[in-house]
Amino acid sequence: MELPAPLRQGVERLLEDIPLASLKQAAKTLSDRYRAELRDGRLHMAQDEAVQAYLATRLPATYAAIRASLDALNEARPDFMPKTLLDIGAGPGTVLWATTDLWPDLEQAVLLEASAAVRKVGQTLTADTIAAQITWLAGDATTDLAELKPADLVTCAYVLDEIVPASLPKLVAQLWQLTADTLLVVEPGTPAGWQRILAARGQLIEAGAHVLAPCPHQAPCPLAPPDWCHFSRRVARSRLHRLAKDADVPWEDEKFIFVAASRQPAPLRSARVIAPPRSGSGKVLLKLCQENGIAEEKLFTKRDGELFKTARRLDWGDAFRS
Repeated sequence: MELPAPLRQGVERLLEDIPLASLKQAAKTLSDRYRAELRDGRLHMAQDEAVQAYLATRLPATYAAIRASLDALNEARPDFMPKTLLDIGAGPGTVLWATTDLWPDLEQAVLLEASAAVRKVGQTLTADTIAAQITWLAGDATTDLAELKPADLVTCAYVLDEIVPASLPKLVAQLWQLTADTLLVVEPGTPAGWQRILAARGQLIEAGAHVLAPCPHQAPCPLAPPDWCHFSRRVARSRLHRLAKDADVPWEDEKFIFVAASRQPAPLRSARVIAPPRSGSGKVLLKLCQENGIAEEKLFTKRDGELFKTARRLDWGDAFRS
């Protein structure tokens, strides 16, 4: 997956005069903070250098994860076409770009972001490129939601990992209160990220939400540590991305986990592939999370006819309709 052309071109313009040495150092610092899930009271992207590193090395991956999560939401609720978006912890507008790529008729977007440096870059990237009416707000996800108005689609992507655990239940409750129709929360695809999504999912179900994706059911998650639910999306690396990371491979795999919950039930539930398929001669083994709340591996062979043809076309994260 690649960034939309206007976004990619805008990023290239912003980074064209940045010295590579400083970009590499900023990229390493940013990566270390993300990996450690460091919560020291400082914003990950408070300084211009960190924002530049994010644009070069993290934006393509977070965009891909968010876009894949929105695709799953859209597949579960094909009738849902949001006109308004509220994005909490918006960064440089990553969710907005993914949302308008899927739903170009989006009319209004409110983006809340604490970092002035990130907001400035986001405003630059979206100016004269996105048709929706965009309002950028300065604010913290844990303290500044009270005055916001509900939106059709509320999103919170790669934010929970930056917040102290004790504050998460209140934040999830506020996000749901602001959700006129559907809420999407995306987190890194780590065991800790999965636990945060599990907690949010349970709280949302208790509040009356309908889980749209990735789960095909409302039952407790059937997986148990050391296993955990997550997905992966392959991302193309630009030349600058490779240089900033000293990487040779022209792609990387972004691991992520998400939950999409709605005030409306999904019209159709389908099992989901929750691990990379394993294929052999005339057979494919799928690990499926199923509508009955059970996760198990199922083997499909040529003798299964059309089911086998369907199964061998599927990838990790795809819905499986038998």
